[in-house]
Amino acid sequence: MTKAQEIASDIRTRIESGDLAPGAVLPSESQLINEYGYSRETVRAGVRALIEEGLVVTGWGQGKFVREEYPPVLWNWSTLESRSRHENAVEGKTAGDQWASAITEEGKTPRQEISVSIVEPPKRVRELLTLPPGSLTVARKRIRYVDNRPYALADSYFPQDLVKNTPLMEPRDVAAPGGVLASVGLVQVKYRDEISVRMPTLKEASDLNLPTATPVAEHMRTGYGEDGTALRCMVTILPGDRHKILYEVDTD
Repeated sequence: MTKAQEIASDIRTRIESGDLAPGAVLPSESQLINEYGYSRETVRAGVRALIEEGLVVTGWGQGKFVREEYPPVLWNWSTLESRSRHENAVEGKTAGDQWASAITEEGKTPRQEISVSIVEPPKRVRELLTLPPGSLTVARKRIRYVDNRPYALADSYFPQDLVKNTPLMEPRDVAAPGGVLASVGLVQVKYRDEISVRMPTLKEASDLNLPTATPVAEHMRTGYGEDGTALRCMVTILPGDRHKILYEVDTD
């Protein structure tokens, strides 16, 4: 074991034992140099190893901190966008945006930052929506917060001609019994999901305030109408340190 590994191992043990709690400030470089008797370069290498593991994060300004834990949110993708849940929504706890309703039911406070634009969609989204190259889509992009912490990104793409002059063009929370698409005659009867796990892009890491070494799950859900037409593709980015995904599948 090198000297840097020794420092990393010792601090890791202190974190795992709770001696250094989530959010606690690590001893300064000078303090670590005095404690271990090693050079500044060796101390930095030991701390850097913990940053690369994701156990330690660099705060704004000076100082290193033990990574804080996010209470996990459970996503039940089997029921989250079910039509029955939409249709049975009532004023209060289950009304409005289904994601926000689910978070509220967990006793947490949801909030979304929403923007709407007309864009060329990412290549995979264009393929899932079966659009020709150069086609434009309406993109509803959301940063989703739970108790004022960024928890997820959710970008929904719609073929432009399907949703023009509908509430989906408005940069705010919109909802309707049965879903906004259904309210304008576009009923989604089937979903197709793709899930991949990867490291975040720089923008995703910035928007979600992700510590180093935090993977994300990319969930792509395409909704289809009764005639098989793709009506919407939603791309959700879920940091691995703050989500659990649940599916319930019938065996038949």
